[in-house]
Amino acid sequence: MSQLAPLVLTYFRGVDGQDIDTLLGTLHEGCVFSVETHAVKLRGHDEIRGMFERLWTHHASVRHDQFHFVDAGNGSDVAVRFRVTNTLHDGSLVYKSNCNFFTASNGTFTEVRVYMAGENTLDRQG
Repeated sequence: MSQLAPLVLTYFRGVDGQDIDTLLGTLHEGCVFSVETHAVKLRGHDEIRGMFERLWTHHASVRHDQFHFVDAGNGSDVAVRFRVTNTLHDGSLVYKSNCNFFTASNGTFTEVRVYMAGENTLDRQG
């Protein structure tokens, strides 16, 4: 398993637990967060915070699991494929297979690149 796996899992624990402090604690203050499949690019904690607050408002819950790590072996880059389960407010479930590419420096992620199947649930706007 990747040496960055604990940081990745902490990031997803923050996302799934709607815990913005835990989530942002894994990201450098100037982190660049992009949803490559939907032309979204955010910079810094304020923009990233807004995106996750919208995600949590638009869903009853989100869950990420079935992680598969591909480590670049350089101590700073890892790709992670995983399943996403979004629970909508009406109780229906939406499943996705996504892949994120993380770049870390000094214990936090400086860049997160998301490749998302289906509808964009991580948007710039509300």
